[in-house]
Amino acid sequence: MQLKAVAGAAFAASVTLAWADAPAHHVAVRDYKAVALAPSGERIAAIESVDDGVPGKRAHAIVVVRDARSGRVLHEYDPCKACTYDRPSWSPDGKTVAFIGSAGGKAMLYAGTRLLATVDGNANTARWSPDGKQLALLATLGAKKETGATAAGARLVGEIGSNEDAQRIATVPAAGGTVKLLSPADTFIYEYDWTPDGNGFVATGAQGNGDNNWWVAKLAHVDASSGALRVIATPATQLNMPRVSPDGGTVAFIGGLMSDFGSVGGDLYTVPLAGGTPKNITPGFKGTFNGIAWKSAGLVGTALMGDQLKVLRVGVADGATTELWSAPVTAAGGTDGRLSFSADGAAAAGAVEDFERGPRLIAGTLPELAQVTHDNDSLVPQVAVRNVAWQNEGYANQGWLVGPLRTEPGKRYPMIVQVHGGPASAATPRYLSAASNPNVHALVGAGYFVLMPNPRGSFGQGQAFASANRRDFGGGDLRDILAGVDAAAQAAPVDTARLGLMGHSYGGFMTMWGVTHSDRFKAAVAGAGVANWISYYGQNGIDQWMVPFFGATMYDDPAIYRKLSPIEYIKAARTPTLVYVGERDVETPAAQSMEFWHGLKALNVPTALVIYEGEGHGIRKPEHKDDLRKRIVEWFNRYL
Repeated sequence: MQLKAVAGAAFAASVTLAWADAPAHHVAVRDYKAVALAPSGERIAAIESVDDGVPGKRAHAIVVVRDARSGRVLHEYDPCKACTYDRPSWSPDGKTVAFIGSAGGKAMLYAGTRLLATVDGNANTARWSPDGKQLALLATLGAKKETGATAAGARLVGEIGSNEDAQRIATVPAAGGTVKLLSPADTFIYEYDWTPDGNGFVATGAQGNGDNNWWVAKLAHVDASSGALRVIATPATQLNMPRVSPDGGTVAFIGGLMSDFGSVGGDLYTVPLAGGTPKNITPGFKGTFNGIAWKSAGLVGTALMGDQLKVLRVGVADGATTELWSAPVTAAGGTDGRLSFSADGAAAAGAVEDFERGPRLIAGTLPELAQVTHDNDSLVPQVAVRNVAWQNEGYANQGWLVGPLRTEPGKRYPMIVQVHGGPASAATPRYLSAASNPNVHALVGAGYFVLMPNPRGSFGQGQAFASANRRDFGGGDLRDILAGVDAAAQAAPVDTARLGLMGHSYGGFMTMWGVTHSDRFKAAVAGAGVANWISYYGQNGIDQWMVPFFGATMYDDPAIYRKLSPIEYIKAARTPTLVYVGERDVETPAAQSMEFWHGLKALNVPTALVIYEGEGHGIRKPEHKDDLRKRIVEWFNRYL
């Protein structure tokens, strides 16, 4: 193993700084999401909120329009005080912002403060037609749950699977009026984009259950008049963000091995709009594309490359990339993936943050993206951070090590390893405060270091790296993580006799796997994990995701599912483990957490199980998040 400590803030050796003397525990943070840059590049629309970090208090977000040069607020839209707002969209002339507000099982389409239409159910992703005469949106009439597999599932009563939610492309006149459903009722549409002539849409969709079938979605064209659907391609990979060339002849999309809708990562592919076999135009790319836009000047995109988020111009013919901008930040998401680009692709805007600096809007003509908001400039670093890289078994790994701002000379500190979800995802820099990441913030405040590794299977180093844990969950990736622990111990005053392990989703599985395959961890917290891939296959609502990663269904190759199940090795567990999950989790049902907890109890291993009422795959309710934060810190304090 080779250790390389990459540039980052050093851990200061001085007097111990008590958390009460550190920056305020409840820090107000202004957040920016869903950034949309006007076609001219002169204005920015975003969903903004202020979270004061007080446990149990939910921030209300509104739509804010700003000048792209000065950041000055030009308009604020909040027509529905009870609503949560979806991503804004600019009209082609750059004069009007459309967005959707949702509350009480209804969705309202607005243009500024003007109500255009109402949907009895769910709606999202409003987009103007190229001529500005219509708006399109994704609508689910009579929805039984929030859209998406991470949302809390509908109650499982009555005949199961007999009446699935169907998200469809719909249109509304720009002046307002009736919602016209277009795409077929038997197909769930995940994403869409207008074709440049305004006569149709390119979309990703699949028949059947929308939560489950994104992993087998096809690329399709939907006619804007008749709603007729024509399959363009059936990619061998998962696909995201279809975009049509300005001449209307070609579709580009991001394709790769992805473990969740919304966790976008892969190479860039193109295929004729008329249909054909997709072509990977960036094979061997040493990074992970997570955004794409096809503008008048060509293809531009964003990619995670190691610890850097980069903006790249991409040659359509040869896939050659030219770097336009780069920074070690996380971008919250825009109309074109991570960022939003002007109509000509020359300007960009986004909401970025890192471990030490709070969220801020950046904008400008590439490659000069300047900070244009300063609401969070008074925020000071809550943690010290290092970017740590290490080699293991021929793989170059990278991770983030955060810890107290100051440490006491000669003292060694316990460390928690937090494994990210996915597995196709990555730990990237996020400002650490009580509002943005309460669990890690609280652990650092209690005197812990926290290592967030990106082992094989993660985004950021190309598709070969991202697929390196295929049929090997908990194998090479766990060995990479353990090597990362050793690397962290060389970079910081970590006591390797006091190690903890935690994670949620895939990270929850890795925690269950880790405590049954290693004795290095003295305490663990497993959130929304998978204990038994065999029983999980029949319990979860998203079994389609497993085939790309396991190579076959559980019915065709049960041996690999059994081999990679933590419950098969439960007798090796000795680590005190707190287990938690949402009551109505579609992705990792509560039965999986209960099965692991039951095994630990049967073997007299200290354990506790918390099932949060009404929650889905993510723990969202403020009171539940606060309760979980307290439990995590208390658990690790008890055993470390």
